[in-house]
Amino acid sequence: MITLYDDIQRSHAPETFLVAGRPQPIPEKPVRIDMLMKGVRYVGSHVEAPPPISSELLALVHDQRYLTFLETLRERWGHVPDSSDIPLPNVYAIQRASLPPIGYPEAVVGQAGYHLGDGACPVTATTLAAAKASAACAAEGARRIAGGERLVYALCRPPGHHAASDLAAGFCFFNNAALSAEMLTRAGHRTAILDIDVHHGNGTEAIFYDRADVLTVSIHCHPRRFYPFFWGYADERGRGAGEGFNLNLPLERGADINIYLAALEQALQRIADFAPTRLVLASGLDIAIDDPFKAFAIRTEDFAQIGARIAQMRLPTLVVQEGGYPSETLGDNLASLLKGLGA
Repeated sequence: MITLYDDIQRSHAPETFLVAGRPQPIPEKPVRIDMLMKGVRYVGSHVEAPPPISSELLALVHDQRYLTFLETLRERWGHVPDSSDIPLPNVYAIQRASLPPIGYPEAVVGQAGYHLGDGACPVTATTLAAAKASAACAAEGARRIAGGERLVYALCRPPGHHAASDLAAGFCFFNNAALSAEMLTRAGHRTAILDIDVHHGNGTEAIFYDRADVLTVSIHCHPRRFYPFFWGYADERGRGAGEGFNLNLPLERGADINIYLAALEQALQRIADFAPTRLVLASGLDIAIDDPFKAFAIRTEDFAQIGARIAQMRLPTLVVQEGGYPSETLGDNLASLLKGLGA
């Protein structure tokens, strides 16, 4: 099994994010890489760095003005008098989907309110390089899976599934899972995305919500009291041509492996009905019982059961790292999942 990772990803190292209006230590930090690499070593995976990613490839799932915004944000923000070190909007584009559509401002403060969806996507001087390297791992993973590899692990950090086509949010800047699914689809494969992160993959859902050629399925903690709050409900099924091609399976806090496996059976049945030829597994290890977000009660040995059940689909699978935050078992949990998948 191949693991894709670039050490540039370690350079993104913000110290805080906003929680209940206050800066708090951010759990999405470089030490996650060391913990995940423990799991990679345990299964004996070969580690390779991907080739650099182009803006043209990122534009497959991201709007050009969003890409331009990220490229120029730090320089332009530095010209704002008395600005903070980390760009933070003081106004948000809260009616983005309204009719008539809202305008697009020229001021960087206004653009920050348009493209930064919450207080959990701090853009430091090294964020863009790390996010591009993360996306490059997913892109190269898609090429490998399209070319016949059976199982590839993309150690994507920062993660991606909260990023929409023109929006950063929830530690995410580029949607790695969506990019890999789009590449696989353009390569002629029928592609499903299964998101097992404890948080709903709202960015992924948004990117494919109007489409029938990619199936999106997410098992996550119910958003009525959990991030991302506004998306991830069971009645979100897709729109227009995409109606019926999005499935959300929200679970209550404290879900154990028995509850989880029941939801997984529903997810895999829908995937089987879709009959894909390739699977993108948005792998959130934050379902673990000792993860800092403490929403689900999945133990290390349970991850092997989850992986083994997914492996029964017999689909070439790209595992894209999403959540999973510093804990004693993070590396063991990754190894357990990968071994269950057949590593």
